[in-house]
Amino acid sequence: MSQDVTTPGTLDVEMAELRPSLEAILMVADQALDEVVLASAVGHPVEAVEAALTDLSREYDEQGRGFELRAVAGGWRFYTRDAYAGVVETFVLDGQQARLTQAALETLAVVAYKQPISRARVSAVRGVNVDGVMRTLLTRGLVEECGQDHETGANLYRTSAYFLERIGISSIEELPELAPYLPDMDDLEDELMAMAGGSHEPEAAPEPAAEPAHGHPAPHSGEGTEPDAGTEIG
Repeated sequence: MSQDVTTPGTLDVEMAELRPSLEAILMVADQALDEVVLASAVGHPVEAVEAALTDLSREYDEQGRGFELRAVAGGWRFYTRDAYAGVVETFVLDGQQARLTQAALETLAVVAYKQPISRARVSAVRGVNVDGVMRTLLTRGLVEECGQDHETGANLYRTSAYFLERIGISSIEELPELAPYLPDMDDLEDELMAMAGGSHEPEAAPEPAAEPAHGHPAPHSGEGTEPDAGTEIG
């Protein structure tokens, strides 16, 4: 009796869970995924995954959805439907024409002139935490990762080819000569040490019974935070 209930019941439950699982994975995938990879991810047989993908693709077409599921490059991936290309193009172009905040422009300038550079170094130049601003620049495609710092292991960033295209130059060598006006990294490290309460130059030791010449150390140390985190697009 249990087999009679389990066999049809299991098939129904698996198919009900399989399709949403495939949709969820394909929604976040940045490349086409083949049936074997998807089957491993959702825990279903490859044959069941192939059938579910085919059914989903057909259903999207029949329902006239704004997106479609295509089998391309040996895998499957979501695409916007051709009929709505004009709407998508308008949305994308409007977003690209939006103006960056002042914080984002300043951060982009530091990356452009000091690349390759880590987020911590950019923060040191600007005097504030730039994590939010860097995420904005990465999302807009103006900045990209370019390896890691050999000493600290921190990710390094540089301007992208899209950045060059947007400002109308062919290489960063064509940027105006502004780099000499930015502070040197050695100077910045000295300033950061001073902010943290230390210094490269040892201070004279006070007399054993004497009180410190100054009051308590400055209560604030460390990085500031960008008021708008650089995520607003003005």
